[in-house]
Amino acid sequence: MRTGALVIIAISKEVVKGEKRVSITPDIAEKFVKSGYSVWVEQGAGDLAGYPDELYSTSGAILIQDRKKLFSECDLLLGIHTPPKEDLLFLKKGAALFCFLWPLQHPGTVDLLKNQGITAVSMDAVPRISRAQSMDALSSMSNISGYKAALIGAMELDRYLPMMMTAAGTIRPAKVLVLGAGVAGLQAIATAKRLGAVVESYDVRPAVKEQVESLGATFIDIPIDDTDTETKGGYAKEVSEETKKKQVEVLHSHVQKSDVVITTALIPGKKAPVLITKTMVGDMKPGSVVVDIAAEQGGNCELTKAGETVFHNGVKVVGPVNLPSTVAQHASQMYAKNMHTLLSLYLKEGSFVVNVSDQIVHESTITHAGELLSPLVKKDPSS
Repeated sequence: MRTGALVIIAISKEVVKGEKRVSITPDIAEKFVKSGYSVWVEQGAGDLAGYPDELYSTSGAILIQDRKKLFSECDLLLGIHTPPKEDLLFLKKGAALFCFLWPLQHPGTVDLLKNQGITAVSMDAVPRISRAQSMDALSSMSNISGYKAALIGAMELDRYLPMMMTAAGTIRPAKVLVLGAGVAGLQAIATAKRLGAVVESYDVRPAVKEQVESLGATFIDIPIDDTDTETKGGYAKEVSEETKKKQVEVLHSHVQKSDVVITTALIPGKKAPVLITKTMVGDMKPGSVVVDIAAEQGGNCELTKAGETVFHNGVKVVGPVNLPSTVAQHASQMYAKNMHTLLSLYLKEGSFVVNVSDQIVHESTITHAGELLSPLVKKDPSS
């Protein structure tokens, strides 16, 4: 990291297919500039999110057309996804990268960044503690995913969601089942309820029952040994084979009666658990819908294909990908605020500092000074 000169904070254009978000919005760029940092923005970085170059120029940022220059001269690079390897190789030793790194799924990238002497901070590694809530981009994006999942279910269903009283008779409200009651699941519940559906939900963590019921949904109780179903970070843990068998048996009848099933269950660093079998889908009413937002991690439904809609016995199994990008403007706004708050722990009086005594910094920083730092990459995250 440079000394005696302005720290250069760079915002790169996302190159992942279908990605519309940008990591920093013009209002946040302006805050960095007012704090004494130089902000470089790759031309067109915010176009698809509704933030044209002119807004960044007005904020005091410098527009850069040469992507190689942006990567090779910046001190901090901020993004959504991990940039391609050919771009990462341009980063200078001592530079810092902030993005969704997903280190457990991409050990090769972690090794590259470590060997290159890059400080890599992973937005998905921010610990879920009270002090870090305003920095938790994973929760922000999951919130959007849950919201859009409910809308997709309503759009794909060939029936009304709310109860309708018409001259032609009364139409009963649709039944929506939400599997997984984390951030995404709870938002799916809330949105489906606002749309008028009758909602029930299941999660392996009995502790979330109160949250589910507070949103007006019914919690499905499946008696299991609940002494070890949640990680220290609040995520669901992988359960035993006996518990999985019991889950499938009880959930089968609930799935069969549902018009829409929304699945959101994820295990950090592992393939998504299969909760909905092919047989269960086959027993649903024709016209029913499964929306599996765990599709990118393998899916909670046995039939799910990421980015596709699969038809089975008249039932649609939708495997949407990158749902936050479909609400790009607000998703970018939320992500930028998360990023700005997290960076306040690293940017001190014009300098970049890695304070390992801070829990958030320690757990979020994957590599630093040629070493692995975060406990996330040093031990099993399920412990």
